[in-house]
Amino acid sequence: MSLIAVLLRLGIIGLVSLLVTAAFLYAGGWLSPDRLTPVKVVDRFEQVDGISAGFRRNHAKGLCFAGVFQSNGQGLRVSRASVFDMGEVPVVGRFALAGGQPYLPDTPQMVRSMAVRFMPADGEDWRTGMNDIPVFPVSTPEAFYEQLAVFAPDPATGKPDPARMADFFARHPESAHAIELIKARAVSSGFHNDTFNSLDAFRFVDAEGKSVAVRWSMVPDAPFEAAAAAPGADKNYLFEDLIARIGQQPVQFHLVVTIGQPGDPTNDATVAWPPERERIDVGTLSIHAVEGEDVGACRDVNFDPLVLPAGIEPSDDPLLSARSAVYSRSFWRRAGESKDPSAVTTPAADKGA
Repeated sequence: MSLIAVLLRLGIIGLVSLLVTAAFLYAGGWLSPDRLTPVKVVDRFEQVDGISAGFRRNHAKGLCFAGVFQSNGQGLRVSRASVFDMGEVPVVGRFALAGGQPYLPDTPQMVRSMAVRFMPADGEDWRTGMNDIPVFPVSTPEAFYEQLAVFAPDPATGKPDPARMADFFARHPESAHAIELIKARAVSSGFHNDTFNSLDAFRFVDAEGKSVAVRWSMVPDAPFEAAAAAPGADKNYLFEDLIARIGQQPVQFHLVVTIGQPGDPTNDATVAWPPERERIDVGTLSIHAVEGEDVGACRDVNFDPLVLPAGIEPSDDPLLSARSAVYSRSFWRRAGESKDPSAVTTPAADKGA
């Protein structure tokens, strides 16, 4: 090999190394310090809630579940995704409470979440995370990052600073309205009779290539019962109630898809769609077992909202790509940490597990 060829090869290797290094620096925000990055968002979660090693940086307190999704075939009207073929699909999932502190006591008003991983036989995974609120409090990743600090308790009072909140809402009126809707929601007595909403919009694509905007909800079989005050002695009462119920019989939800119409916003999760929109019940989720996260199958699942099968596509909602990137950063950060025992254990669920 000639000297020129050797020098060219070394130059190419050096250029590739430089580009890789630049990419890592850019992703970390080092080359553009004012740009919002996943690292900054995860760092802020840790600044607000502290670091609970091995746990998710948000929705840290949780419980794994296993079950099946029984599709009724109706979803094929709007999506070619195989998960909607008639029949059963195994699932793993997770119930959780919002916030980054896994040992906080349960309270009725805490935002609850359900995350589900559908695992059809063809390998077309579908992962979704849903919350029991009607809308999301912010419409952009930048507003989310800001509100984490604004809504954090002031160490002197234990409550958010009213002046900072007023300033935030003045600059984000959409969030002020969203928070009003969230505060006004009816709060159920437990996980089993709560409704969980996708909040973000997506697009379903049918077998002929037709695309429609959708949102979806997990709607409980159990009738709604209003929440009561939290029992003072039982810090895990919401989870223990769920464990006891599933120990007796499966808990069921219906996956209900809402079909958007022209003009319904797909890029703003603070805005609810009109209640008269068509809703399609596409199948039943039956949860038959629960496990603590120290042994449960959900512990190492990243419920990335952009893990989608053919027939389901992201919308133009800017929160989706941000959630995906932040979830990934949080996953890799906690994956390298030792983990304390799960905040919620399941001795009462042995019968159901």
